[in-house]
Amino acid sequence: MKFVAFISPKKRWLLLFGLLAAAALGALGLYYFNQYWIHRYDEIIARQAGIYRLDRNLVWSVIYEETYFRAWQIGADAEVGLMQVTPTVAREWAKETGFREFERQTAENTVEFLRDPERNIQIGCWYLEKMRARYRDFPAETAMTLAAYNAGASRVEEWTREADASRLSEREFIERINIASTRAYVASILVRYRAAAQ
Repeated sequence: MKFVAFISPKKRWLLLFGLLAAAALGALGLYYFNQYWIHRYDEIIARQAGIYRLDRNLVWSVIYEETYFRAWQIGADAEVGLMQVTPTVAREWAKETGFREFERQTAENTVEFLRDPERNIQIGCWYLEKMRARYRDFPAETAMTLAAYNAGASRVEEWTREADASRLSEREFIERINIASTRAYVASILVRYRAAAQ
């Protein structure tokens, strides 16, 4: 004997409405969770960006690209935390501060030190500004800064060796980047940065 479940048209509509309402609430919850996730470090970003005279939207865009706000992330080349700071950069920063305690902490356990969001963003901003100082007032200043942050200042010098770097447009500079991942990194951050600034 076959059993055929019968659902009245009214119950079918109620069931459909319930499923649609649950899906809408789920999507809304996911949206607000995502907004919380990507903006939970905004206060630290604003504070540290201000100290190093950087646009906070640029710093936010770098973190978005580097780790999507995962403070625990360790990169393939031992980069640590939100801004993927290398232990070498952390020790360089600690030495420049002149605080022996920072030098001790970065020497003993750099990974633990860099997992702290405040320290990571502070050192990342310091390094980003250090890279930017090389290209200040160049037409491609931001693109060059990002390329140096990602691939190193020596690579930027290599890509601009046969040109006057102080005159290259952003587009011209990006075309010279011969590492596909760095070119994509720079382009992605610039798009996000400009969208965040509007």
